[in-house]
Amino acid sequence: MANVTAITDETFDSKVIRAGKPVLVDYWADWCAPCRQIAPIIEELAGEFGDRIDFYSLDTNTNPRVPTEQGVLGLPTIQIFSGGEVVKSFTGGKTKAALIRALDEFI
Repeated sequence: MANVTAITDETFDSKVIRAGKPVLVDYWADWCAPCRQIAPIIEELAGEFGDRIDFYSLDTNTNPRVPTEQGVLGLPTIQIFSGGEVVKSFTGGKTKAALIRALDEFI
C-alpha cells in the first residue's frame, strides 16, 4: 500500500498515539479475505485524504501486542484516533462510502 504506511508494535505509539493529526489504523492479517477486500479502499482514501489524516496498516500476525492492547477481537478492524484516543472503531468489511462517512468529521 503506497499511501498507507505499515506500522509495528514498536512504532505504534510514536506514529499513532502521538500523532499531530487524526489517524486511521487498519488491523489486518494475510489469511483474512475481508482484509484483502478493504485494503484497496483504504489505499484510495489515503490518496484522497492523506493530507488531512494519516493512514497506517498493522499486520496482526507479526504485531500481536497492539491489537491486544487496543481490544481488537476481529479482522479487519479499523480504528480512527484523534488526540491519541480511539474516537471510532469498526470491525468487518465496509464500503468506501461508509468509511468516508466515518472520516467526515476529520476531512
